Amino acid sequence: MPSPFAAERLPDGRRRYSRSAVVARRRLLAGIVVAGAGAAVGVGRWRDGGGSAVADAEEVAGTSALHSTSEAASPWVVVNKQHPIDPADYAPASLVTVGDKQVAGVVGPDLTALLAAATADGVGLTLTSGYRSLDYQRTVHEQAVARDGRAAAERVSARPGYSEHQTGLAVDFGSSARPECAVQDCYRLTPEARWLAAHAGDFGFLLRYTEQNSAVTGYAPESWHYRWVGRELLERMAERGVTTLEEFFGVSGGAEYA
Repeated sequence: MPSPFAAERLPDGRRRYSRSAVVARRRLLAGIVVAGAGAAVGVGRWRDGGGSAVADAEEVAGTSALHSTSEAASPWVVVNKQHPIDPADYAPASLVTVGDKQVAGVVGPDLTALLAAATADGVGLTLTSGYRSLDYQRTVHEQAVARDGRAAAERVSARPGYSEHQTGLAVDFGSSARPECAVQDCYRLTPEARWLAAHAGDFGFLLRYTEQNSAVTGYAPESWHYRWVGRELLERMAERGVTTLEEFFGVSGGAEYA
């Protein structure tokens, strides 16, 4: 018996959902919202034409949960120059240490597996940054502004409270082969960067800032900066052909601060 959630596959590869399938999906997701309302990870809100938007029923069907794009503890939270972390002094409830860096607990297993896989392939990945507190962000940002001027600094350094690192979901990778390329443009030429580009997605990590999507994300390319979102979401982003959380979820972005 076919699944009530299944789509009809059209000759050109597109999917078409019958009315009964759409209704079934909406009922399923409504149940998820109700069941997860009190969970530690915020459940997503429906798109309502304003404020926080989340993927609609067809986008997230098949995923194990529907997560918020605005709750700081959510694995799908979108943090950029338009959307700061709320509350501003947020810190993950659970932090674990991988290598010598702290990350949100949900990231730990996949990050550990990624590093082990790189080692098995003879690639010397290191970690240069994980979770950053609000105070630490303030220090980093002030140093960047003093060194490069505000306009140049803010192409690569987030203002305090606007950094993905504060969620504990973002990591900066380094290179054993060329340690001098840490957080530098030349990192993209390292064997570690090439390995990450090919394999990071297998462990749920998204290359967040690229030359192609900088107008959307608001940041210059950073071949070392990866954000954990989980494999399920990455699969759906690939199906859509989008590389940013902003485009997938319909959340505003860009180079200007709100």
